[in-house]
This record gives sequence, structure tokens and C-alpha cells, in this order.
Amino acid sequence: MKTFEQFKAATMAEGFDEVLAREWEANHETPLHEHPFEAFGFIVKGEIWLTMDGNPVHLHQGDTFRVPRYMPHQEKYGPQGASLWIARMNQ
Repeated sequence: MKTFEQFKAATMAEGFDEVLAREWEANHETPLHEHPFEAFGFIVKGEIWLTMDGNPVHLHQGDTFRVPRYMPHQEKYGPQGASLWIARMNQ
């Protein structure tokens, strides 16, 4: 995706109903948690380790990821922090 507006248009066309730009500080970690929505993300800059089902995946700028609704997961952001675009399917 080249712009936030392109990401938003593409994900809304897929049925996502909320699209956010998020910034995470360097080395930020989230504990194991889950969401009542499906999430599709795009790494704008930085890096993230996303762990689902005990399997960490290292994601970099340009990568995408999907977290199913109610999937327990953890996140760890890299030493430069990270910028993400997140689409949520709340319904």
C-alpha cells in the first residue's frame, strides 16, 4: 500500500469497518490479550514480533498480518518503535 487512504479503501472494500493509524514506542510489549474484532495490519515502518498460538513471527516494514477475532496474541515492537495501519472488522 502506498497511502493510508489506499489501505483504507482496500480494507473497507473487504468488509472492514474501522481503519486506524497507530504508533508504538520503542521496545513496547503487550501482554497476552485478545480482541472482539478481526484485525488486518500493515507495517508502515519499524518491526514487530507477533506471537499467536505460541509461534512468534517477525514482521518488518511492508509486511501485513491478520489476527482473527478472539485470538490470544502478544506483540513486541522493535528498538525504533513501529507505525502500523490497522483495519478492524467489528461486526
